[in-house]
Amino acid sequence: MRVISGDDGVDGQDFEALSRRRRRILVLLAIARLVVTSVGLVVAYYLLPMDRPMSADTVAALVFGLVLVSGLLVWQTISITKSPYPRLRAIEAVTAVFSLFILLFATTYFLMARSAAGIFTQALNRTDSLYFTVTTFATVGFGDIAPLTQGARVTVLVQVLADLLLVGVALKVVLGVTQATLGRGDDPAVSPPSRSQQGTPPDQSGESPTNNPQAGE
Repeated sequence: MRVISGDDGVDGQDFEALSRRRRRILVLLAIARLVVTSVGLVVAYYLLPMDRPMSADTVAALVFGLVLVSGLLVWQTISITKSPYPRLRAIEAVTAVFSLFILLFATTYFLMARSAAGIFTQALNRTDSLYFTVTTFATVGFGDIAPLTQGARVTVLVQVLADLLLVGVALKVVLGVTQATLGRGDDPAVSPPSRSQQGTPPDQSGESPTNNPQAGE
C-alpha cells in the first residue's frame, strides 16, 4: 500500500485504498472547507465598509492584494507537498486563490465607480462589480458594462493579464506539484513498505530463521 507522509507527522494512506466511508468523510470535509472559505469571502465583500473613493491608497491596496494572492498561492502550493491527500488540498488551494482574486478586483471596480461618475458605462454596486469581474475573467465580454476612462481600462488590462498568469501558470504549477507529490508516493525509496509487507530478514544461509531446522539448537 502506498504511503504518503503528511505534515502532521502521521503517514496517510492512499486515498483510493481507504474505505468508502472514510473517502466520503474526507470529500465532505473538503467541500465544507471550500464552502466556508468562499462564502466567508463573499460575505466579507458585501459587509465590509467601503466608503472611501478611489485614491492612491486604493491602488496601493490593489498591488498589495495581488502580492497577497501570490503569497497565498505559494503557501498553498507548499501545503500540497506536505498533505497526505494532495488532490483534495489542491482543489482547496485553487478555490481559495481564485475567490480572493475575483473579490479583489470586484472591490477595486466598486471603489472606482464610487469615486466619480462616468468611469464605467453605468454606476456599479457591489453585485455589478462582482458580475463585471467574473465576465472579464471568463472573457465573455457582454458589453453591458465597459470602462470609459484610461485608469479603468488600465485596471481591466491588469486583470486580464493577471487572469492569464493565474490560469496559465499558477494552475500548471499546482497541478505539477500535485502530480509530483502523488508520484513520490510510488517511489519505494520514499514510501516505506507497510507492516504486512515487512518480513523477517533471512540469515546468511539465505533461509528464514523460522524455516531453519537448526534455529532452535
